[in-house]
Amino acid sequence: MNTLLFPVILAGGKGERFWPLSRKDRPKQFLSLDGSSKSLLQATADRLIELGGGWDSLWVITSSQIAEGVRQQLPDLPVENLLIESEGRDTAAAVAWTSLEIKQRYGEDAVIGFFPADHWIADEKAFAHTLSAATQLAASTAAIVTLGIKPTFPSTGYGYIEQGEKIGSFNELPAYHVNRFTEKPDRETAETFLSTGRFSWNSGMFVFRAGVVLKELHTHAPEIIEPLEQHGPDIYPQLPKKSIDYALMEKTTLAYVLPVDFGWDDLGDWNAIERLLKKEENPNVELATHVGLDTQGAIIYASNPEDVVVTIGLEDVVIVRDRNVTLVVKKDRTQEIKQILKIIQSDSRFTDLL
Repeated sequence: MNTLLFPVILAGGKGERFWPLSRKDRPKQFLSLDGSSKSLLQATADRLIELGGGWDSLWVITSSQIAEGVRQQLPDLPVENLLIESEGRDTAAAVAWTSLEIKQRYGEDAVIGFFPADHWIADEKAFAHTLSAATQLAASTAAIVTLGIKPTFPSTGYGYIEQGEKIGSFNELPAYHVNRFTEKPDRETAETFLSTGRFSWNSGMFVFRAGVVLKELHTHAPEIIEPLEQHGPDIYPQLPKKSIDYALMEKTTLAYVLPVDFGWDDLGDWNAIERLLKKEENPNVELATHVGLDTQGAIIYASNPEDVVVTIGLEDVVIVRDRNVTLVVKKDRTQEIKQILKIIQSDSRFTDLL
């Protein structure tokens, strides 16, 4: 089966946990975090245009604040394939609006895939093989297919998917009905999940036919899909703010999972840099000019190559120097960067730092 996939990049996020490098005018998806010259958004687009029918089949949905930046990053993207949200309403609204637009242009049997703009993929050949399998499953079955990442450690920062009954194989990959989704468990629960061999990480990547997902949205999230059908995107600011997981995936009986292993990271915060770039021979991850004494387990980044970061006696910290801000945080507290941003936002002296 050779069914065309319409890939959609979800590019509206802020990436606040990568502050101060990620800011309003330069969100995470515009950054290059793996040492390459490509931004996360550009790398995602390059992966996906090979899977669909080139640039004409690729779609991007983003916020009005960064739409111009998306155009600059992806100059070959057709203007009509860029959907611009007047106000961010989370992923359920984004999925609903884009699916309506693709159905209108290509019909309800069009197979659509949704992909966050900020993922890192190690084995792109295996990724393409997996997406071919997901497309086959979605084209042949009333299915909402999600990619489940084989866990490599008991993460408490990812959601989990429990696989149920096997329904068959697609492109030689087994597919299972989803038993349940579980949001970010504690460590003991995560360890139990891994020991069963039935759980995978929720990647946030989905594949389905337009008609299937729209019907399910009518059943489980009418408060989102019906206003969009009646009023179009002008109603966006009045839509409820819900994730597609909460609005649909945790409720539908049509969820299926392909457990996959192609090397994946969602690059959620600065610790992801260490997972990607750490080398055994170096005690630190250095994306800066660094002079250190008795410093180990540090992640050090400076956007200006002329800046020199000097450390003495530090362990397990993140140091980021960008423009007029220096961030120093313990690696196990990087999730709290969002709290700092709330403090900065409330102080008029610092609004230019956002």
